[in-house]
Amino acid sequence: MPLNPKIKQVLEMIAKAKRPEYHTLTPQQARAAYERSAPILEIDRAPMFSVEDIAVPVRDGASIRARLYYPVEPVWAEPAPAFVYFHGGGFTVGSVDTHDALCRMFARDGRCVVMSVDYRLAPEYRFPTAANDAFDALTWLYANAAVYGVDPQRLAVGGDSAGGTLATVSAVLARDAGIRLALQLLIYPGTTGHQQTASHARLASGFLLSGETIQWFFEQYVRDPADRDDWRFAPLDGHEGYGDSHTGPDFHGVAPAWIATAQYDPLSDEGAAYADKLRAAGNTVTLKTYAGMIHEFFKMGGFVPDVAEAHADAAAALRAAFGVDD
Repeated sequence: MPLNPKIKQVLEMIAKAKRPEYHTLTPQQARAAYERSAPILEIDRAPMFSVEDIAVPVRDGASIRARLYYPVEPVWAEPAPAFVYFHGGGFTVGSVDTHDALCRMFARDGRCVVMSVDYRLAPEYRFPTAANDAFDALTWLYANAAVYGVDPQRLAVGGDSAGGTLATVSAVLARDAGIRLALQLLIYPGTTGHQQTASHARLASGFLLSGETIQWFFEQYVRDPADRDDWRFAPLDGHEGYGDSHTGPDFHGVAPAWIATAQYDPLSDEGAAYADKLRAAGNTVTLKTYAGMIHEFFKMGGFVPDVAEAHADAAAALRAAFGVDD
């Protein structure tokens, strides 16, 4: 299928504006550029009963910011399901602010509390800091669920792009910690460390996320080349530790997965391959490939009407996993 006409317009507008690619900027410049551009194509921000920024302690003694979204007034006698969300941005850009509209949509349409996590960014904080922050935030909410009106037996994790990577890691670690998750919702997740798939070669330029920018993001995050082969960076093909260990963790018994990929996204093949890996381990997986779409399309719903279908599909997956009636 050809590019969605509105997506084609987006790419033409970006080209006309001569917007510099992130790999030509410093990390600080790239962050500022992403913060400015993130809201432009977004859906309207859904009203919430309350939105609160909180401090979440993590393992190295620091605290990170998280944002809690309550679509309706909490009923303490009936704890609500919760969705822990990790934003995309190549581990280098993005924040709870850049994904505010998306998280509000998930809270409203998924009928759940959402906790959006502001994990620490590279290059100031390199691998595995983001992965550690993500899992620490999940376990903190699990331990403090009653304080926030959340049902610890109805938790899900999710994220887009690099945030999808963090969600995959958190799902495996949650299983190992005895935390039973209802769902891992992965939106064009990054799952490989070396961009060796056919879609990376075929879509390396001209479709918003270029191969050069992907490599630049990874260079900000990894400490050395060996990190690219750690499963916490590359859940599809990575292994545990270094040295003679060449196998990743056992993926049996992780949370059911709902995975979205985009036809014109260089990450599309690795998302599909990760779905196959989870299925091969006996897990329940739904894979949805959105025709005519590109990386980041989930955040273009204010300009691209067809994005509404993907939003509705994702929210329906959350409601089904949480047992929330339509």
